[in-house]
Amino acid sequence: MAMVRLVSGHRHFRQRTGEEQRATWLELFFDLVFVFAVTQLSHLLLDHLTLRGALQTLFLLLVVWWAWIYTTWMTNWFDPDSVLVRVVLLAVMGSSLLMAVAIPEAFGHLAPVFACSYVALQVVRNTFNVYATPPDDDFQIVFQRILAWSLASGALWLAGGFAPEGARTWLWIAALAVDYLAPSLGYWTPRLGRSATTDWEIEGAHFAERFQLFIIIALGESIVATGATASSLAFDLPIGTALMVAFATSAALWWLYFDEVGWRAQRFLSQAHDSGELARDAYTYLHTPIVAGIIIVAVADELVIAHPGSSPEGAELAVILGGPVLYLMGHTLFRLRMIHNVSRKRLLAAAAITALAPLGGVLSSLALAACVLAILTILAAAETRNRLISAARSTASAA
Repeated sequence: MAMVRLVSGHRHFRQRTGEEQRATWLELFFDLVFVFAVTQLSHLLLDHLTLRGALQTLFLLLVVWWAWIYTTWMTNWFDPDSVLVRVVLLAVMGSSLLMAVAIPEAFGHLAPVFACSYVALQVVRNTFNVYATPPDDDFQIVFQRILAWSLASGALWLAGGFAPEGARTWLWIAALAVDYLAPSLGYWTPRLGRSATTDWEIEGAHFAERFQLFIIIALGESIVATGATASSLAFDLPIGTALMVAFATSAALWWLYFDEVGWRAQRFLSQAHDSGELARDAYTYLHTPIVAGIIIVAVADELVIAHPGSSPEGAELAVILGGPVLYLMGHTLFRLRMIHNVSRKRLLAAAAITALAPLGGVLSSLALAACVLAILTILAAAETRNRLISAARSTASAA
C-alpha cells in the first residue's frame, strides 16, 4: 500500500513488516485516563437524569471520543517506542486527564479548563505529526490539513470556554461540528486541497484492536461502578441479585461484541481495499452509539442496584431499555457499513426490549432488568449456536 511505503522508513513511524501490529504498553497506559473519563460521563448522566443532562452527556462523550480517536489514528502510524512519541503521548495523556476532571462542570465554572485541555491535546499532537514527518513525505500535507482544521475548531472551543453560558453552547456546537465534519470533507484546506481516504491507509489489526480495547474500558467501568454502588449500600438479597443481573448484562454485551463481531470486523478491515475509508466510517463514527449504549447501561445498572424494588418510570425506564437498544442499533449500523447487511436477530432483540416499555409501571426495576438480560442472553446463545454450526459445516466440507 502507498502509506506503508511512505512512512516505513522514518524513525518516528511504526515499521511496516507485513506482520500484524499489536497495541503497546504505552497505548494501554494512555487508555487508563479514558477509564476515568467514561466514569465521569456515567456519573454526570446519573446525577442529571433529564433531557438536558442527557444531551450534555452525549455532547461531552463526543468530545472525549474524538480526543481518543485522533490519538488512536496517530499511534497506528507513529511508533510509541520512539522516545519523542512517548513524550508527546504522555503530554496528551496529561491534557486528557485535565479534560476528564472538568467533565462534571464542563458547562459551568470549569468550561475554560475543559476547552483549554481539549485544544491543547489536539493541537500538540497534530503539531507533532507535522514536525515529525519529513517535508518530502507525501504524508506531510495530510498532517498539515489535519492541523489546520484542529486550529480552526480550537479557536471556537477556546472562545466558547471563556464566553457566557448562552453563547458557549452555540460556539461549542459549531466547534464540535467542525471536528466531526473534517474527516468527511477530507480536511479540505485552502491551497492544500483535500485528502483522499486512500491517504489514510492503516494497519487494520492494530486499529481494530484499539477499538476493542476501548469497548473493554467501557464495560470495565460499568462493572466498577456497579460494584462500588453495591458496596456502598446495606447489602441484602435484592441488591445482591441486582448486582449479579448487572454483571450478567455486561457479560452479555461483551459476548455480543467479541464472540463474532470483533474478530470478523478486524479481519475484514485488514483485507479492505480502502482501509482508511472503512476505518473512518465503521470505527471512528459508528462505534459512538455502541460506547454510548454501554455508558447508559452502566447508569441503568446503578439505578437498579440502588432501588431494585421500585417501579421504573420516565428517565429510569428510558435508560434501562434505551441503553441495550442503542448498543444493538450501533452494532447494526456497524455491520451494515462493514459487510452491507444487517442482523435480523439483533433488530428483533432491540424491538423486543423496546416492547417491554409498557411493563415499566408493572414490574420492578430488577424484574425489568432481568427481562432485558434474558433477551440479550437468548440473542447471544442463538448467534453462538449459528456460528458453531457454520464452523462445523465448514470443517466437514474441508475434510
